[in-house]
Amino acid sequence: MTEQDYRGLLKNKNRIVVKIGSSSLHHMETGELNLTKMEKLIRELCELKNQGKDVILVSSGAIAVGKKVLKVSPDETPMKQACAAIGQARLMMVYEKLFAEYNHITAQVLLTKQTIVNPDSRRNAENTFKELMNLSVIPVVNENDTVAVHEVEDTFGDNDFLSSIVSVLTGADLLILLSDIDGLYTDDPRNNSDAKFISLVEDLDESYMLMGKSTTGSGVGTGGMSAKLHAATVAVNAGCDMVIANGEDVSVIHKIIDGENYGTLFVGKRDERFNIAGYVGMTR
Repeated sequence: MTEQDYRGLLKNKNRIVVKIGSSSLHHMETGELNLTKMEKLIRELCELKNQGKDVILVSSGAIAVGKKVLKVSPDETPMKQACAAIGQARLMMVYEKLFAEYNHITAQVLLTKQTIVNPDSRRNAENTFKELMNLSVIPVVNENDTVAVHEVEDTFGDNDFLSSIVSVLTGADLLILLSDIDGLYTDDPRNNSDAKFISLVEDLDESYMLMGKSTTGSGVGTGGMSAKLHAATVAVNAGCDMVIANGEDVSVIHKIIDGENYGTLFVGKRDERFNIAGYVGMTR
């Protein structure tokens, strides 16, 4: 198949997970929420929902919102967790209001690594998502930073990885990671002007994984290209296509669904041996 063949198939995706990071939600100059972008994002998601597709939003930003409210720059875990508790409530208030303007219901789902590793809690999470889908509700997902401890290995590490886990839990057939970069390059284009853009990855092997960088381009988010490739490993092994695209203009969402050449497309190829609980259990 050609790239355009693969891109054309995206029009037929029925359950779509969209992840947006902190750097895409905030004004870099002030740290305040970018309400115009958030409104456009919700409009994009509601339009997909109006087309009959299931939509799940994985949203970062709770700690950043809490930091802005409290006017602190926390280094210690308890303060970060306090910021997350305050920020998550504020973030959901904004999402709830915006979704309601387009006559859609949303629900908050907070996950931890132990939710996935433990069979009973994972089954409960799957059932919750299933019921929300049946009720035509749009879940807004984040890690439960108020109880996850960052110094030990019980966090997902970043919401790129979390969004891939959500794709598996919900049986999604497309994951869109909105980033501050256009997609995958052979090297970091911020530091290497000779870096080449890669628009299609059919087989995610070690050569692609080595292209990832652990750093992020902003001082707000926690992910980087290595985190996105980590997420791609989960998504493609579960049979879910994934696209990394620049979230500066959130209208890129419907352009991707329409089969236009935006971002890097990773082709999902299900591996029946892939075990999500085992993979998460071994991963920081």
